[in-house]
Amino acid sequence: MLSASELAGRLAQDAEAVCRHYLSAGRRAGNYWLVGDVGNNKGRSLYVHLIGSRAGRWTDAATGQFGDLLDLVRETCGLVDFRDVAEEARHFLSLPQPESVSDLRGDVGDASPIERPATERARRLFRMTQPLAGTLADIYLRGRGILRASAHGALRFHPSCYYRDFVTGRTASHPALVAAVTDAAGAITGVHRTYLSSGLDPDGVGKAKLDDPRRALGGLLGNAVRFRFLVDAPVPVLAAGEGLETMLSLSHVMPGMPMVAALTANHLAGFHFPPGCRRIYIAADADAAGRHGIEGLSRRAQAHGILPLVLSPELGDFNDDLRRRGPDRLTASLRAQLTPEDAVAFLP
Repeated sequence: MLSASELAGRLAQDAEAVCRHYLSAGRRAGNYWLVGDVGNNKGRSLYVHLIGSRAGRWTDAATGQFGDLLDLVRETCGLVDFRDVAEEARHFLSLPQPESVSDLRGDVGDASPIERPATERARRLFRMTQPLAGTLADIYLRGRGILRASAHGALRFHPSCYYRDFVTGRTASHPALVAAVTDAAGAITGVHRTYLSSGLDPDGVGKAKLDDPRRALGGLLGNAVRFRFLVDAPVPVLAAGEGLETMLSLSHVMPGMPMVAALTANHLAGFHFPPGCRRIYIAADADAAGRHGIEGLSRRAQAHGILPLVLSPELGDFNDDLRRRGPDRLTASLRAQLTPEDAVAFLP
């Protein structure tokens, strides 16, 4: 029976074939395979080394996810149990199936030794940030209709945050909105960075003109950026979604409801529910990866006896609703989608 490392090594021997099969929306560029994300969406933020000593190693520059081709199989197929990951890899390699497969890696949700330094770097970066109020990051969010972002302790500002282009290797520094990713106990496990323009552009403060202006670092799986959470307190009702701006827009009109931004569809599907949760509102994202996240989280919620309810925007997303329709129209739309008791408790 091949071990996990041996299976990963066999996959890496034909890394391009693996990519063409599991990441068919991507393309080869030199010694790399480029694609949007592990959901096989078009783009170029995820890159896979195809040759050399690092063949099979991959990184998603937008989310900070990384790993080998076994991890890639797990993510693209939405698998959790290592037995299923190994079976899928063996199927691709046309290897005989053993009578039993032992998970030599342990629980795939656990942080591996290579991830722990990333978590420490994330904590160090967050310690180097400053309060949000009055900064470029605050101006950026206000420009998107989010006026009370500085009330959230999870959001901070870094005036000159390090940035490296993973394809070219070039480095630079940009101002950045930095969000803390935390676990249920409130411990920081990672950070999310939105790199910003200098504010001197004619259009004001926006995202930096980079191929991947959003990046995450550290342990995201099961964790999230949290708003309005009390550590270790029961959370009977909460809202969850992918993007920071989506959830901040909802928080703008429902400031009393606990909310989480999981940052990607895959991490939304794997979010760990807080104690005492009875209902979870899932902010819809219309793309394929977003639907995968909604469906995955809904299934897990039902398995835990939690009622999942989907909140749908009128336009492209809830930030579009907030900016273009206004908070009153957004409030009215949400009132029709919440349960009556939650509408009374959380809406004006």
